Amino acid sequence: MAHLHKKMKKGRPYYYVRETARVNGKSKVVNQVYLGSVERILSMALGKSEGDLAKIKSQEYGSLFMANLVEKKVGIVDIIDSIVQKEGKGPSIGEYFLYAAFNRMIEPKSKSGLPGWYKELAFHQVRPVDIKALDSKSYWKKWDQVSKEEIEKIASALFKKISEIESIDTDCLLFDTTNYYTYMDKRTGSELAMTGKNKEGKDWLRQIGLALLVSRESELPLFYREYEGNCHDSKLFNRLIIEIHTALNEMNLRSRQLIIVMDKGMNSQDNFESIDQKSDLDFVTTYSTYFAEELAQKDLSFFVPVDIPKNKKLAEQGKTDDQVLGWRTTGEYWGKERTVVVTYNPRTAAKQRYSFEKKPKKLQDFLFEARTHVRAEKTHWNSAAQVKKRYDDYCEHIHLPKNLYDLELPLIDGKLQMKFGKNYYRIAKYISRFGRNIIITSKHDWSTEEIVMASLDRYQVEDVFRQSKSGEFGNLRPIWHWTDSKIRCHILCCIIALVYLRLIRLWLKRSGLQMSIDTAMGQMRCLRSCLCWHAGKKEPVRMIEDPTPEQEQILAVFGYKIEGGVSQRLKA
Repeated sequence: MAHLHKKMKKGRPYYYVRETARVNGKSKVVNQVYLGSVERILSMALGKSEGDLAKIKSQEYGSLFMANLVEKKVGIVDIIDSIVQKEGKGPSIGEYFLYAAFNRMIEPKSKSGLPGWYKELAFHQVRPVDIKALDSKSYWKKWDQVSKEEIEKIASALFKKISEIESIDTDCLLFDTTNYYTYMDKRTGSELAMTGKNKEGKDWLRQIGLALLVSRESELPLFYREYEGNCHDSKLFNRLIIEIHTALNEMNLRSRQLIIVMDKGMNSQDNFESIDQKSDLDFVTTYSTYFAEELAQKDLSFFVPVDIPKNKKLAEQGKTDDQVLGWRTTGEYWGKERTVVVTYNPRTAAKQRYSFEKKPKKLQDFLFEARTHVRAEKTHWNSAAQVKKRYDDYCEHIHLPKNLYDLELPLIDGKLQMKFGKNYYRIAKYISRFGRNIIITSKHDWSTEEIVMASLDRYQVEDVFRQSKSGEFGNLRPIWHWTDSKIRCHILCCIIALVYLRLIRLWLKRSGLQMSIDTAMGQMRCLRSCLCWHAGKKEPVRMIEDPTPEQEQILAVFGYKIEGGVSQRLKA
C-alpha cells in the first residue's frame, strides 16, 4: 500500500512516497520515491491535470489525539465548568485550562506563544476551538475569574475522578516537596514567590514550593498544594496533614488504612503526633544518621541481605557483595515505640567514599590559603569570628561537616594566629556512615522487606518532580506569571498535564508496552496529519500519515488504528 511519509531533517520536513508490504509476517518498506520539500511538491503539482496534488499542509496530530483521548475519560473541562461559572463569549474557562494543559503535555510555551503553537497542531481535526480566542489577554481575563478556593475544589474533583477511573489501592502513599525558582522581581508583591533554600542551589532567586502525594501502586498524583517558597518542609506537612487525610477519605479508595512514606525533611514531633491521633494513618520515614550515632555505627555482622528484587537480581548475577543489607530493631522516637530498619548499600558507600576523597583536599587548600590571609592581616580575616564564619560557609559549600578539622584561632601578642589539624576520629566516624540509611515506621506488622521497599519506592514521587523540571513533556518551568492567582492557575494546568501523562504511561505499561513518557509522546509527535489540495478541486482532503509500528502499538492501547489516512476504532 502506498502512502505519504515525512522525515524531519534539520528541522525541515521532507516527503516520500512509500510502498509497504508484509514480509515474513512483518510490515516492510518495499519501495520509496523521494518527493522533496513541501515547496518542491507544490511546484511539481502546479500545472498538472485535475486531481494532481497542488498544495499540502502538515500539522502535528498524534500527540494531541492521544492527549484528547485521555481528556475524554477524565473530563476536566466539565469538572472546571461545573465549579467556575463562565462569563463572556468564546471557549469556556474549562477549555482554557485544558488547552493550556495540552500545551504543557506536548511542547510548553508562554501564553503569548500559544496561538502560534496551536496553528501547528491539527486542533480542528481533533478538538475544534477558536484559536484566536486563546490569546494571552483572554487567558488573563478568564483566569482572573478563578479563585484560590475554586482551584482547590477543581484539584479535589480531578483526583476524585482519577480514583474512580483507576480504583486506586492507596495502602501506601508517597509524599515529597520541591521548589521552582522564578525570575520574578523582588519588588513584585507575592505571597507564594519567596526566597529560601532552593533545591537547585539558586537561593538568590524567588521560588514557589509544591507538595505532592503520589499513589505507590499506580504512580498517579492524588493531592498537591502550592506553597510559599520560604516555608520549611516539616511545618508545611503539619499544615497539610489534615487536608491530605480529608481529601483521601473523600476518594473512591479500595483501602482505608493509609501509610504515608516521606523523607526526613518532614520529621517533627508535631507531625507525628498528628499522624498518631488518626487510627487509619501510619507512616514510613527516614532518619538522619547524624542524630543516631549508635544506629549508624552498628557493626555490619548484625546485618543480613534484604529480600528485595534488586538483591535477587544481584544474586543471579553472582554479585552478592553488592547486595543491600538490613538490620531491624525498635526504639522510642517522637514519644512512641517505633520499628527501625537500618540498611547498608555497598554501592552507595563506594560512591560516597569516591566523592568524599576529593573534598578534604579542597578543604585543606582553603585552610592553607586562609592561614596566609590571617598572617597577612588582610581585611575580613583579622578576627576569629570572621575566619570561623568563612570556614563554616566553605564547609557548607562543599557539603562537609564542620568538625572534620580542629580549628584554633588564638590571639598571641595581640595578633590573630591560625592553627588547624585533621580530626581523624571524626573523619573515621563520618566515613563509617557512608551507605547507611535509617528507616523508622509505625507499621509494626510489616516485614523488613516491605518497609525497605516502601522507602525505596519514594523515587516515584521524585520522578514526577524530575518530569516537571527537566522532562521535555509536562514541564512546569519556566513560570511566565507574576501574580499569585495566575501562578496557581498555571500550576493547576501543569498538574493536569502531569496526571494525564502518568495515565498514558500507566495504560501503556498495563498493556505490556514498557515506554517512558518521553518516548511515547516523542513517537506520537511524529505522527502528523496532512491537509492536501488537489488541482481542480476546491475542498482539501485531510489524511493522516501511516503510523510506524511503535505508533501503531500506542494507538492500539487506546483502541484506535490509522487506515486509509483516517483514524478508526479497533473492532472489539
